[in-house]
Amino acid sequence: MPAPPDDNPHGVPAASDDLNEIVLPPTLEDPTQTHARRNFATLVLYHVLLRTGWIFKTESIVMPAVLDSMGGSAWMRGFLPLLNRVSLSLPPLFFARRLKLTHHKKWVLMGCTMGMATVFLVLAAIWWAVDSTQQAWLPIVFLALYGLFFVVNGLNQLTAGTLQGKLVRPTWRGRLLVVATTIGAATAIAAAVLLMPRWLTPTTGQFDYIFGLTGLLFAVAAISTIWLDEPADNFQEPKQSFTDRFRLMFTMLREDRNFRILAGVAALFGSSMILFPHYQAYARESLGLTLENIVWWVVIQNTGTVIFSLLAGPLADARGNRLVLRIILLGVAAVPLIAVGLAHAGDFGRSWYGLVFMFVGLTPVTFRILYNYTLETCGREHHPQRLATIALCLALPTFLSPLVGAVIGWIGFDGVFIAVSVTVLVGWALTSLLAEPRREKVKSELPKG
Repeated sequence: MPAPPDDNPHGVPAASDDLNEIVLPPTLEDPTQTHARRNFATLVLYHVLLRTGWIFKTESIVMPAVLDSMGGSAWMRGFLPLLNRVSLSLPPLFFARRLKLTHHKKWVLMGCTMGMATVFLVLAAIWWAVDSTQQAWLPIVFLALYGLFFVVNGLNQLTAGTLQGKLVRPTWRGRLLVVATTIGAATAIAAAVLLMPRWLTPTTGQFDYIFGLTGLLFAVAAISTIWLDEPADNFQEPKQSFTDRFRLMFTMLREDRNFRILAGVAALFGSSMILFPHYQAYARESLGLTLENIVWWVVIQNTGTVIFSLLAGPLADARGNRLVLRIILLGVAAVPLIAVGLAHAGDFGRSWYGLVFMFVGLTPVTFRILYNYTLETCGREHHPQRLATIALCLALPTFLSPLVGAVIGWIGFDGVFIAVSVTVLVGWALTSLLAEPRREKVKSELPKG
């Protein structure tokens, strides 16, 4: 006997007659129930462990300094954001269907996080076994492992976002951001202050210890996912070819105006990540700062993330992610301009260059707000596809990263930094065209086929 027709086949949150109220899909459990609180606490623990390990491999500070210590040039630094974002975007796009069809997604999260841990434990073993300053092949191996890490991390982020959409109500996601970020940054800062000065000197560092601790903390984070209480999914979706996945993505962007605007915002915001490897190099070349400053820069950056999360999370829960996205993109656009100003400020710049990394701390908050907004634009079964599409849009500007690195090596930092700031401002302007899903009926169905 055929199943009755589904009036809402895509699981779109129904809009109530009162546009100031959102009616949540019945698949989202009440957070007052025991399992919801347990899941919330487990996700907090997971993110705290991940963030504590992450501080020792910060993309904007530590990893570029590692490459510089091996004799890497500006164009090689340019490959870091390219490998980062491409690996974070293309693999999730092809993995989205498989993730959707997986009954229990927490096991995927565990496997991906353990894979991240393995990469850093391998890096630690390599640094322990060889002299990193005397091996011409090591920068290539480092970049290859860095790229592999972000392939696994891309699948990890897609899975974590999908699980959050499954287990955490929209009005609790900002709270999760605040709690996890605040506790995680506190533990990360404490670990960095206690350990990194022992492992870094003005000219070099004991990166085997740094990588080893990162891998260990990621492994513990992977194990913590065992405690998630996740009901099984039972979604169906026809098998798709390589071209079908891109055709679906382009059709979705063509037919959904609001999502198309969101994709443009993501791509323009993504240009800010091109500069990540160059902030610390700019300070060292223009102001004469050294690797010892890294300790305080990572502390300042994580402190900034906490402060901005404390402001953004509650506001997003109360007023929506669109408003928060509009505000924080202005801060992201200001970062390159602050760096240029301080780089030319002599002693004042040397004392206050940490402000750059304070505002770089906005970036992970922007990611989370952008993804949370995406989760509200469609039903839960379509979260993987939408998140993967936004991740790909974020990655598009980074294809220019090696070229941008070469241009910096040729003409210097200032012009490139100012151009990126203007690009992010264009993305901020586009946010004025976005709809607020909690107050407006947003066209959010995926195209069929």
